[in-house]
Amino acid sequence: MSLPLMPKATAVWLIDKTGLTFEQIADFCGMHPLEVQAIADGEVAQGINGYDPVANKQVTAEDIARCEANPALRLKLLAAAEQQQKKPKGGRYTPVAKRNDRPDAIAFLLRNFPHLSDAQIVKLLGTTKDTIQKIRDRSHWNSSNIKPRDPVILGLCKQSDLNDAVAAANDRLAREGLTPPAPLPSEAA
Repeated sequence: MSLPLMPKATAVWLIDKTGLTFEQIADFCGMHPLEVQAIADGEVAQGINGYDPVANKQVTAEDIARCEANPALRLKLLAAAEQQQKKPKGGRYTPVAKRNDRPDAIAFLLRNFPHLSDAQIVKLLGTTKDTIQKIRDRSHWNSSNIKPRDPVILGLCKQSDLNDAVAAANDRLAREGLTPPAPLPSEAA
C-alpha cells in the first residue's frame, strides 16, 4: 500500500484532530504504533506542523468518521493521492563518463532499428533531435570515430525500455499498413 505524503506530519494531524486509534494511524502512515504513541506523548515530531490529509485529498472525512466508529477498520489512501506521488519522468541524466558513448548508441539504433522515431530515440537515450540528425547525415563533429554499439551494453538504457520502444514502433508501422522489419538475430548465439 502507498503511504500518504509527509507521513509524520499526517500522523500529527490525525492524532490532534481525530479519535482514531494509534494502530489505525500507524497502519495508514506506515509507522509503528509505538512511534505514533511517542508522537502523541510529545517525545517525537516536536515542532512538526500537522498535514491535513482531507484537505489534500488523500483520505475522505467520511472514511475517517467510519474508522473512528469501528477501531477494526483501516483508512484507505485515495487513488488520486497514489497517482500524485508518482514523479513524472523528466530528462534522462547520463553520467559524464558515458556521454561519449551516446553517439555510438544513436548510430546503433539508426542502423538496427531505422523505424524508431527520433522522439523515441530522444526518450531512450536522453539525447537531442539535432544530435540524431547530425549522426544520421554524418555531420557530427566526431563522426569518423563513431562505431555503432548497443545502448543496453553501454548502460544508456534498459533492455525492457528498448523492447518497448521497438514494439511501439512496430505497432505504428502496422497501423500505417507497412510491414515491420524482421527481428534481428541475437548476437549471443
